[in-house]
Amino acid sequence: MVTSMHTHTCGELTSSDVNAHVVLTGWVWHRRDLGGLIFIDIRDKDGYTQIAIDPVCCSEETYACAQKLRSEWCVQIAGTVRLRPADQQKTSSTTGCIEVLASDITVFNASPTPPFQIEDKIDLSEDMYLTYRYLDIRRPRTVQTLQKRSDFTFAIRQAFHNHAFMEVETPALFKSTPEGARDFLVPSRIKKGAFYALPQSPQLLKQLLMIGGVERYYQVAKCFRDEDFRADRQPEFTQVDMEMSFVTEDDILHTLEQILHEAFAQVGVDMPIPLPRMQYWDAMDTYGSDKPDTRFGMEIHNLTSGFTSSEFSLFANAEKENKRICCICAKGAGNWGRSRIDKLQDVAKKEGAKGLAWIAFTEAGDIKGSIAKFMSQDEIAYLTREMNATAGDLLLFCVDTRLVADEVMGALRLHMADALGITRSGHAFLWVVNFPLFHWDDERGAYAAEHQPFTLPRCESVEEIKANPLGIGSYTYDFVMDGYEAGGGGMRIHDPKMQLDILELLGFTPERARAQFGFLLDALQYGAPPMGGFALGLDRVCMLICGTESIREVIAFPKSTSGSDLMSAAPASVSEAQLRDLHLRVDK
Repeated sequence: MVTSMHTHTCGELTSSDVNAHVVLTGWVWHRRDLGGLIFIDIRDKDGYTQIAIDPVCCSEETYACAQKLRSEWCVQIAGTVRLRPADQQKTSSTTGCIEVLASDITVFNASPTPPFQIEDKIDLSEDMYLTYRYLDIRRPRTVQTLQKRSDFTFAIRQAFHNHAFMEVETPALFKSTPEGARDFLVPSRIKKGAFYALPQSPQLLKQLLMIGGVERYYQVAKCFRDEDFRADRQPEFTQVDMEMSFVTEDDILHTLEQILHEAFAQVGVDMPIPLPRMQYWDAMDTYGSDKPDTRFGMEIHNLTSGFTSSEFSLFANAEKENKRICCICAKGAGNWGRSRIDKLQDVAKKEGAKGLAWIAFTEAGDIKGSIAKFMSQDEIAYLTREMNATAGDLLLFCVDTRLVADEVMGALRLHMADALGITRSGHAFLWVVNFPLFHWDDERGAYAAEHQPFTLPRCESVEEIKANPLGIGSYTYDFVMDGYEAGGGGMRIHDPKMQLDILELLGFTPERARAQFGFLLDALQYGAPPMGGFALGLDRVCMLICGTESIREVIAFPKSTSGSDLMSAAPASVSEAQLRDLHLRVDK
């Protein structure tokens, strides 16, 4: 890649370039002074090249400059490519067989000793690498991760374009329409006491585009949510957003599979299509999660019907109390000590369980456990058969309502997979479909939308929903990758009356619905087409493609776990003059 300042990058020279005169630019990475010959590695985003500085082959000025060079100095080096001695050649890198014999060195900028080595194999604290993120980006793995993100983003844009989608930018300043997470608010200088909101997603705007006749829209959209932080969450994030009109759910899933298959292939990830589809409750009952990691087994079994006559009252009464006996088999954990097994209670209780029962089949042939004494020989035989239990296995039980038992077992399943070192290699993709329309929000004492309040229910009328609010499904679909919700979407309500009725079921008065969503309700009256869409979490998908532990590693300038930008010290206070312009006063 030739520019006016260099003829090649530091990662592209090979033996075919021997005897060529080249100019390289980059940063000094490693330096070795052999008491005459000086060797340095010069590095840029594409790789590194070894430079040899021989006092016999360069000017005194160049050699004196080389003696001063230190780590992370920014330099330009001119010289001639030559082969390294045969015993010093390295096949592990593109440039490993050659070196450049320097004839001239220009120092663009010196550097103090960096706060950490610019190497992949160092363990940095979050505070350190976020404070000096510009130096962390110089590390080969970090810059390669950002390159992979760039490649995938370009590939998915290209795939959408090839499938006749129009890229449309939607506003970053819009109306506050909170749907769960808190909005980031932006005060208006012109309109006193009024606020814009940064978008949590372009959801309503893309529905308006469908009403406007765009038909196939996509956008790589920056979104904002003022919520608590986790390893796979950030206050600002990027999603690949899309919407289609005059389509069914099958049309959307088929189109998305084609687009995702093409985009993943461009970054070396094979996504076989068509993807399997799993009903929401099948995912919950089998894996204890609506984003199941299907790369390993340890599925959940419902054993309720096998213990209706048990002497153990907790099991015997489960069916009468509308509860389930759920069980997983952790192979290889049957010889764990009692204290280690008892610690699993904490995992279960964190998910809402009142307790955890267990039976261990030891290698010695014994059966032990918190409920072993209550089990008859027939029941042990039933467990052995149903759970495929053998010597060395540990059975874990939860008795609770369907959702709680599923979630407890799901958390234990993942915990035990980690504890037992079960390999989860490669990628696994699937759709989870038909989520419930509503769930009950204990905190608010009201129904809440499982996905969002604009989702099309799987029923013909609002009367059906009112008769059984928690039993109605929806035209929804989540894209699951490696046990993460990598994206999600659904069909939209395109009938204005049904939309207003759904909002009222969610606790909106007609006046509040009109105040918050009046522009949407008005637009739906003007011949709104059947429509549906999807949003892919770009940061999360890139995290999985790159094999990093956090989305922070695939974002150029991420926030810390407390939401701070440690590099710039944001958020920060502003001047009284700025506050006056915005008609604000801070109560400290």
